[in-house]
Amino acid sequence: MSWAESVTQCVQSGGMLTSVEDLAESNFLVEHADLYTSQTSGFWIGIYRNVNGKLLWQDNSALDFVNWGEGQPSVDQLDYCVELSAFSGYWSILPCSSQKGFICKKAKIHPLLFVLYLFTDAKKDKAHGHMNMWLLLTLVLIILLGMGFMIYFLFKIKTQNETEREAKQHSTLLEYSRVLTGKDDENDSTNDKEKNEHSVV
Repeated sequence: MSWAESVTQCVQSGGMLTSVEDLAESNFLVEHADLYTSQTSGFWIGIYRNVNGKLLWQDNSALDFVNWGEGQPSVDQLDYCVELSAFSGYWSILPCSSQKGFICKKAKIHPLLFVLYLFTDAKKDKAHGHMNMWLLLTLVLIILLGMGFMIYFLFKIKTQNETEREAKQHSTLLEYSRVLTGKDDENDSTNDKEKNEHSVV
């Protein structure tokens, strides 16, 4: 792809052509670019020249680190763009219409914001965005129903255990009451017999 097509592709995917902030990032890119050397010799990166000829990163980060190849950049090639060599990692200037691979860079997103973005991003494909929203709502509903059933059954088990415990206590009290009442009835009948015997004599 040309540099302009690469910029468009990165923007459509929510990023920009990569900036390279230090040697560690440059080495990281070269290690991963090396996997694609059979497909391309280099990758577009996000450096461009403004109308005054000043080199800038597309994402407006500071241009503190450079990794130019030997003899680069050439001052007379103002309308050219910058590629990262897949073999060496050095940068060179090429015509912007050259067909190269490209490396996009996206801003870091907090995981929670990423999930929110994933389920609410409907800019690219409204049907896909709506489907994701329905999936999220269905998942939340299933979780809430599951929690509701769990609470219901736990409450039911707890009340059932309490009812059984109360019934057991009540039957124990009844049994104890019968025992006490039964002894009193025997004493009363014995006293009645003695009264009857005394009255007969």
